[in-house]
Amino acid sequence: MILEMDCGNSFIKWRVLDREAVLGSGIADSATELIAAVSDNHDLKITHCRMVSVRSDEETACLVAVLRAEFSVAVMCASPVRAVAGVTNGYEDFERLGLDRWLAVVGAFELSKGACLILDLGTAVTADFVAANGRHLGGFICPGLPLMRDQLRTHTRRIKYDDHSAEQALLSSTPGRTTVEAVERGCLLMLRGFVQTQLQLAHEYWGEEFEVFLTGGDADLVMSALPQAHLVKDLVFVGLATACPLS
Repeated sequence: MILEMDCGNSFIKWRVLDREAVLGSGIADSATELIAAVSDNHDLKITHCRMVSVRSDEETACLVAVLRAEFSVAVMCASPVRAVAGVTNGYEDFERLGLDRWLAVVGAFELSKGACLILDLGTAVTADFVAANGRHLGGFICPGLPLMRDQLRTHTRRIKYDDHSAEQALLSSTPGRTTVEAVERGCLLMLRGFVQTQLQLAHEYWGEEFEVFLTGGDADLVMSALPQAHLVKDLVFVGLATACPLS
């Protein structure tokens, strides 16, 4: 069984595969919590491990050491490269492109085998363009919904509301009649406007000959504006498996 991990700055997203079937998955706040979650499920016998980490080298090395000690397996770590699996990194300094973002690009091209637009909607929102020949053209980064709302809450004294109120406000898209409705729906419109701009640019590049991939925690919020898009929640893991094959 293969343990895969996407180690972000705040938490670790993980899943366990037996060939193509996902047997377990979750989100852990720490290495200790991750080990406990996997170990508590006695049906999960880890034989291989691969990961992508955007943490510091020291933090990543510590996590690798813990995994080796706990599961007695080698840990494959994704690393920056100029090209892999037919995709060429488009950054001037390829090592500066975030590894999780790079693997989402690799994963999308692996699935499409052609031109594609990758939209990752998380704390930050990223858009990346990959031509039919696998050349990464670059992309855009902007704040996602969590960052937008947190900035308004932090810097505007009269904007105060909880997360449940925010969720309820997004059940409609009519003009807001309360502060929480106005903020949440306004931020969502900004997010959808960003997405539509990326779609327009992709059409300018490739006409209709491209695919759109959505990933990230807030991807569901823009699905209605992109009916042709593929929603792939674990796109980074697709790229991780492509960049770090076990054979």
